[in-house]
Amino acid sequence: EKEFKELSDAQLKEKSAEFKKLLANGYSLDTILPEAFAAVREAARRTLGQRHFDVQLMGGIVLHRGKIAEMKTGEGKTLVATLPTYLNALEGKGAHVVTVNDYLSRRDAVWMGQVHNALGLSVGCINHDSSFLYDSSHTSKADDKERDVEGGFKVVHEFLRPVSRREAYRADITYGTNNEFGFDYLRDNMAYEAGQMSQREHHFAIVDEVDSILIDEARTPLIISAPDEDSG
Repeated sequence: EKEFKELSDAQLKEKSAEFKKLLANGYSLDTILPEAFAAVREAARRTLGQRHFDVQLMGGIVLHRGKIAEMKTGEGKTLVATLPTYLNALEGKGAHVVTVNDYLSRRDAVWMGQVHNALGLSVGCINHDSSFLYDSSHTSKADDKERDVEGGFKVVHEFLRPVSRREAYRADITYGTNNEFGFDYLRDNMAYEAGQMSQREHHFAIVDEVDSILIDEARTPLIISAPDEDSG
């Protein structure tokens, strides 16, 4: 932590390129995990004014290993998710964060987008009828302070730039609901050519409220239909 605190903002952002190079040279995610998590903690401290507690780092390790981490409301699940999401996004294949509703997907993309942006990663957001990329170029200091204070409760739409679904899915990290991810998958399977598909290959996903989504919501099937071809 002391080592990362001494880095400039530019040097901290450059760490992502260093991690990607290590991965390309055969290093595993587990090998770079301690430094990657340290980078995320430092980025969160600088952008949000929030430093991951040790127990949150432990939660991040659990999620990275594909296990379930149970946390009470207010213990910082959203912040914990930045750790394994960042680490797995370094492989360049995309990482999904599955939220419970469109509001939370926008909120988290704006709120946690600051952390990933500080580390040089792009953040997308998929909603029912729209899709966005986090864009820090729209940020002003006044908005920044307001967002940091009310980040958990306020979505500042100025930081979300509308883009195509395809672009949002090609971001390093994409936030969205299970329904939107599911229906986009079904639509892609109905596409006639690759250019009509929005998603890319699935790589890594973190599911918020996993009990609700994988147990309660699992009873509701996702059904999609296409117009039938005219019979000759």
